[in-house]
Amino acid sequence: MEEGIIMFVLKNVCYKDVLEIEELVICPQKITCIIGESGSGKTTFLKMLDHLISPDQGTIEYKGQDIKALDPVLLRREVILLPQTPVIFPGTIKHNLLIGLFFARKTVVDDSTLLEIVNKIGLKRGLLDDASTLSGGEKQRLALGRVMLIEPEVMLLDEPTSALDDDTEAKTIEYVKNYVKRRRKTLVMVTHSKQLAKNYGETIVTISNGKLVSIEEVA
Repeated sequence: MEEGIIMFVLKNVCYKDVLEIEELVICPQKITCIIGESGSGKTTFLKMLDHLISPDQGTIEYKGQDIKALDPVLLRREVILLPQTPVIFPGTIKHNLLIGLFFARKTVVDDSTLLEIVNKIGLKRGLLDDASTLSGGEKQRLALGRVMLIEPEVMLLDEPTSALDDDTEAKTIEYVKNYVKRRRKTLVMVTHSKQLAKNYGETIVTISNGKLVSIEEVA
């Protein structure tokens, strides 16, 4: 990442009656947590950062460029959104991990690398197991592993641990945090858990009733 580059800048952004953000800066190589009640606009916020939807007014810049001027396909190779209910493709766990690399036009990795990430995300399954047999929490972790294999510049995670128990959630997020810091990536994560945001967020953004109400920098 070039010195001095800001990852995202939002100015006077409005989307329907769902979300209104006067100004927000998301810094590179940081963990930003987005919290707020259900229906407050958090998922809409992530979709705008990935240019899946466009604001009715205002600007969103990615690395100093208006996001509307960027090729969406190229943008999404750098900025990957993982929805709360991720897409799981027919076939094996191995296929589901490798298909992300294929779509991102990244080099295919060997089985030992795949097994390493499967173990790190706590997925106690074999590479040739049928992905359709996984539980909701296992599917979340599989999709998370798929994203991490791609090594995008920015990960946008929408409630990535909502289907996990507390112990598995803590282990999974700890691994994600270490991954982000080790590889100097940027993470923007929507979470329902204020405690999780406090434990892992370096910046905590609170959205309520579609408005940005606070930005807290965590020491």
